[in-house]
Amino acid sequence: MFGLIPKDEKFFVLFKELSATIIEGAEALKEMLDHFDHPAASQKQIKDIEHKADHLTHDIIKKLNTSFVTPLDREDIYALAGALDDILDLIDASAQRFVMYKIDKPTQEAKELGFLILKSCQTLDKAVALLGGKLEPIAAYCMEVNSLENEADRVYREAISKLFEEEKDPIQLIKWKELYETLEKATDKCEDAANILESVVVKNA
Repeated sequence: MFGLIPKDEKFFVLFKELSATIIEGAEALKEMLDHFDHPAASQKQIKDIEHKADHLTHDIIKKLNTSFVTPLDREDIYALAGALDDILDLIDASAQRFVMYKIDKPTQEAKELGFLILKSCQTLDKAVALLGGKLEPIAAYCMEVNSLENEADRVYREAISKLFEEEKDPIQLIKWKELYETLEKATDKCEDAANILESVVVKNA
């Protein structure tokens, strides 16, 4: 059985706050893609959420630098904070590109990737919530994130194939290729965070 790891509740509270903020950003992106009524306003909302996540990440690193004893290995705390922050950075980057490139409306594939980003963030949040307690269930959530990333890879490959087959305007092709890549990278970062959590489980077995 996996035992309890030493507790410093402030670290776990900050990680839970950061995880919840990432879900907030993913929900805003999905809402933006599903309706696309006011993309510029949606992008501003996501940027504000991203700033909030930056502050939380800074708080985690600041606490890490001032703590003599930490509940997880220092490198894992640093890596997890960075990976979680990167997810929201890519959510924000995706929203920015929809506005910057003056996209008329999202494709079905973009909406599917937005959905998979949100599902991945929600699953990560369940895993993060278990830090500070018994770690064994975290592994199942990490496997689910990996499966979601594989699904995102599939959607991405099909989207790129369809794009090169159907899009005749080279400028539009370049725009959409970068959009799909940025959305897919967000799920890659979710998988990175899941891999760090898996490492935490193994180290504290």
